[in-house]
Amino acid sequence: MAAKAYNVADGPNQWEFSCDLEVDYESEENASIVHAALAVDKELQPDKVKRHMLVSDGKLSVHFEAVEARFLRASYSAFVDVLILATKTIEEMGKGMEL
Repeated sequence: MAAKAYNVADGPNQWEFSCDLEVDYESEENASIVHAALAVDKELQPDKVKRHMLVSDGKLSVHFEAVEARFLRASYSAFVDVLILATKTIEEMGKGMEL
């Protein structure tokens, strides 16, 4: 799992803070399952935080943007908690089973 955070202070951008997260599931199917499970949870404050997810080459990539660092931190933290739960579920349920 890799994450990068940015503070884009140049210009009059409302979405001043951003962060990227990439998780390599080494399987397009597993990455798609996690994407589908997490896509139903929308941001609670879409006027303050945006999240975009993409699956490619067995990797789940997530891009967050927020108007303040505290909104970015809260959104990222909550997302990672659910991501870990979904990943552990696939690890446990996927053993010996065809997904």
